[in-house]
Amino acid sequence: MTLLQGLLGLVVFVGLAWLASEDRRRFPWRTAAAGVALQAVLAVLLLKLPPSRIVFEAVNQGVLALQSATKAGTGFVFGYLGGGPLPFEPPFPGAGFILAFQALPLILVVSALTAVLYHWRLLPGLVRAFSIVLERALGVGGAGGIAAAANVFVGMIEAPLLIRPYIARLDRSELFLVMACGMATIAGTVLVVYASILGQVIADPAGHLLTASLMNAPAAIVIARIMVPGEDGGTAALEIPRSESKSTLDAVARGTIDGVGLLINVIAMLVVLLALVHLINLAVGLLPTVGGTPLSLERVLGWVMAPLAWLTGIGWSEAAEAGSLLGVKVVLNEFLAYLRLAELPAGTLSDRSRLIMTYALCGFANFGSLGIMLGGLGAMAPERRAEIAGLGLKSILAGTLATLMTAAMVGLILG
Repeated sequence: MTLLQGLLGLVVFVGLAWLASEDRRRFPWRTAAAGVALQAVLAVLLLKLPPSRIVFEAVNQGVLALQSATKAGTGFVFGYLGGGPLPFEPPFPGAGFILAFQALPLILVVSALTAVLYHWRLLPGLVRAFSIVLERALGVGGAGGIAAAANVFVGMIEAPLLIRPYIARLDRSELFLVMACGMATIAGTVLVVYASILGQVIADPAGHLLTASLMNAPAAIVIARIMVPGEDGGTAALEIPRSESKSTLDAVARGTIDGVGLLINVIAMLVVLLALVHLINLAVGLLPTVGGTPLSLERVLGWVMAPLAWLTGIGWSEAAEAGSLLGVKVVLNEFLAYLRLAELPAGTLSDRSRLIMTYALCGFANFGSLGIMLGGLGAMAPERRAEIAGLGLKSILAGTLATLMTAAMVGLILG
């Protein structure tokens, strides 16, 4: 049943993209077959082969090292608020943990480290290598391949910056591909934070999140090509621009400054979104109860998204809870969804379902991200602002379907 469930999910997710296509007569059979095959290969290589365990452990050890290094800095600056020694006996385990002072500053450290790796040309090398795989396997152009590959490691605005001179010249299909890939992946800056949040939920969370982003790239290309068909090839191969930093210390400074803006944005969005959820739940709670339990935003979203959660390979008894997480991710953001996943009582979801949901939630496809994308891409190509805005809602759908495809594929591989 699980095998049929996952296969049905892949067919349905691709079918939904086809129904939303701008030209249903032009179905990209080659791209779809190659993209699904590439997803399957990545899933087997990274989830089933013994060497993958070494990679996962190395990635997670790296995350733990970053956490320890960040704690050393926050503990010195903020004292016990930042993870330093408590001046009192905590009343219960975890009482001294403060998200804004202990977990979120990871964004600053990873942002600075990313800038250094870019300055040293290590990050561009990884992006170029993965983009070549995407270009040759899926037939995307050089600009689209680089943007898709870069989204695995950096954010939805940083990735298009690598192809900024070409954005105005991209055809409609390539432009949408860039937007869809941005919605279907997460940035390395928040990947480390999410891994720290999920540390008690699944084993090797950083490795799984990185695998999810790698698998989401070909899935996003498949969905984007189906929804907005275009010709194979597109723009020619191009080189990734060099860092503007003059030295390693300059890269650290630039990365830290960029990280400050992202950190403030994340904190502000969490405060506002949690407040809005609370207000909505107060309003919805005034309605008549259902099944003897008051209504809430999470329950309503769970009912709506439960079929999609089931199609990823999750049992129907858990589908409503999993669907609620999907709804929170799309309507609000993936940060809140991961926080809720980590807070679920033991037994609410099986270990397998928790792992599948980790993959299903691993993408920026939500309405808040749409505003960021419209602002960023619109500034890079102001002459195409109206077209970018017109593709906005489609990009959310594409990003969501791509992450669901990845989750279904993982469900199939896990069995």
